[in-house]
Amino acid sequence: QVQLVESGGGLVQAGGSLRLSCAASGRTFSSYDMAWFRQAPGKEREFVAQIAWNGGSTYYGDSVKGRFTIFRDNAKNTVFLQMNSLEPQDTAVYYCATRRASIASPREGRLYEYWGQGTQVTVSS
Repeated sequence: QVQLVESGGGLVQAGGSLRLSCAASGRTFSSYDMAWFRQAPGKEREFVAQIAWNGGSTYYGDSVKGRFTIFRDNAKNTVFLQMNSLEPQDTAVYYCATRRASIASPREGRLYEYWGQGTQVTVSS
């Protein structure tokens, strides 16, 4: 069993930055892919970013590419999402998700086994 706890959300003005954190329990964090998804009111869940178990590869959704960076610290069992140049369209609840290392698509939420409770990010114009 893996538990995920997100933090770092909040209210920020357009153009600002936030860093989200996701702390994972369990001793096998380093063998798990980690990802961020988001969901805005009335919209479907959207893939944001994923980092492989060893940090060797990263993937980003088209809407955040070049503005967001995902990275992980396996020694601290934590994955981060650095969000720069935030836009009002980035407003959503952001969820951390994880799965055992896999070559399957990083973008499909249904392929992730464990999810955090989410953290709200609100970007004002």
